[in-house]
Amino acid sequence: MSETATDLMPGTGQPITMSERAAKRVAEILSSEDEGVMLRVSVSGGGCSGFQYGFTLDDTRSGDDLVLEKSGATVLIDSTSVMYLEGSQIDFVNDLIGSSFKIINPNATASCGCGTSFSI
Repeated sequence: MSETATDLMPGTGQPITMSERAAKRVAEILSSEDEGVMLRVSVSGGGCSGFQYGFTLDDTRSGDDLVLEKSGATVLIDSTSVMYLEGSQIDFVNDLIGSSFKIINPNATASCGCGTSFSI
C-alpha cells in the first residue's frame, strides 16, 4: 500500500496527496458523522499571509471537486482551491502544541506561524 493517496484533475500539474496519518484521522472524524459526510479542504483569501486553508465537513460533492479517497477517508477539494494546492500534501501532525491537519504546500512562498495562512 502506498503512503499517499493521489489524484489529478484534468488540466492541472502536480497531484495533491494525502498522508496515511491524515487519512486515518479523517476516517476517525467521519466515523462519527452521518453517512456521506466528507472532509472539504479549501483555500480562501484572508489570514495574516493572504490566503488561508479551510477544513469543513460537507455532504455535497460538486461535479468539479477533486476527490481523494484513502483508507476509508474521503476529502473534497473545489476546483478553485486545487490550483493553489497543486503538488501539496495533506498531513496530520500531533506535537507538543497540539494536533492539526497540516498542508505541505510547495507553492507557498511564506506562511504564518500557525500554518493555516500562506502567500504565493
